[in-house]
Parts: sequence; structure tokens; C-alpha cells
Amino acid sequence: MVGEFKELPIEPRGILWQDDFVDPDHEQRLISIFLNELEWPARAGRLSLHYGYTFDYKTFGIDPDIPYKEFPDWLQPLIPTTEARPPDQVCLQHYPPGSGIPPHVDTHKAYDQLYALSLGAPVVMQFRKGKSGQQVDVDLTPRSMMQMTGDARLHWTHGIRKRKTDTLVDGTVRARADRWSITYRWLRKGECECGNLELCDVAQQRIGVEKEMRSVKELTGKAPAEQCRGGNSD
Repeated sequence: MVGEFKELPIEPRGILWQDDFVDPDHEQRLISIFLNELEWPARAGRLSLHYGYTFDYKTFGIDPDIPYKEFPDWLQPLIPTTEARPPDQVCLQHYPPGSGIPPHVDTHKAYDQLYALSLGAPVVMQFRKGKSGQQVDVDLTPRSMMQMTGDARLHWTHGIRKRKTDTLVDGTVRARADRWSITYRWLRKGECECGNLELCDVAQQRIGVEKEMRSVKELTGKAPAEQCRGGNSD
């Protein structure tokens, strides 16, 4: 984990980036663990495994009914050291070719910092600025670690389109392949003060408006009965 985070010189502001958070050999060892040593849900599409606290698809916070799960040995060296304490919730996800995730913002009330490590094949992520329709594509390259802060974390949605290929800025069409991501979340201490009435559940609750939660079916493409207990949103 040599190197440092640098802010990408783009809109949205607040995307901090580190290339080669792990080296290629380490990446291949991790993928071998993911393929051969972990027990994944028996269903098609994007799959999730949780460590620490479990993500709750109903509240989009922490599921209080599922006990804390200690970080496995393979995960320990991958914890970002830029924060004062370890993350509270970590999710490993497998994205088969063609899978994606709807545009969303991780709930402001529950979570503060947000990191994501990409492994395997690259994929293009879309950042969108609310109702303005402004969109920026970010290529999530293998072994890169991304931190979302500021505007990128609070005021833009992020998502991955369901498609078999991505078209890059130079016009190159790149086929998708198997990708894994590790998302790290820290529980928020205190309340979010961003005031974004469109995206912030705290700001909405203060004026008496309950945020309309995304349904499990919208988020994952599966009905609730098909879900593994505790999925993820990134």
C-alpha cells in the first residue's frame, strides 16, 4: 500500500485516488481467495459479502439484528490507514460482466467516510449531480483505491450502468469482465450538516420529509425473498 491519495482534477470535487493500492501479485492472490475460499450467495448477478457490521437494505444503515463479523486475515492488510479508526462496515462485491448498480448516494445519516477498492477488470462509474443532469465518467481501474469526500460523497450520486461494454473518452469500446470491489464505510459521529434537501436524509427529516428509500428490487434486481441477508449499495 505504497503511495498517497491525490484528488482527481475533475468535477465532482472530493474524489481522492491512489493507483496500485495493491500490486498485481497481491491482486491475483485475493481473486483466488474470492473464487475458491469464500461462500457466495447462490443467485445470479451482483453478489455481496459483509464484514464488520452488516448493511441493512431496509434502512440503508446498519442491521442491528446481525452480529458483528470480524475482518478475515486477507482483509486486514487492505484497510485504509488514512483514518483514525478502522471502518465499521466493509462489503466485498462481485460484479459479473454486464452487472451494475443504480445511481445512489450512501445515506448521509448513517455513514461518513466512504472508500472503494477495485480488483479484477476495470469498469466505468457515472457520477451525476442531482437534477442538473451533469454527468462525469470515472474509470475504476484495477487495484485503485478511491475515497469519496465533500461534493463527490454528499452532493453527487454514483452508479454503474448494466451493460456488456464501456466506451472510453477516446472512443475505445472495452468489454467488461469479472470485477470485485471492496467498499469501506465509517459510521457517522453526529449529524450531517450538508443541508442538501434532494439527497440528504438528515436535511429532509429536519423539515418533516422522509426520504423515499430505494427498494431492494431496484437496488439489486432481485425480490426481497431472493436476497442474501445483508447486501450492499456500492
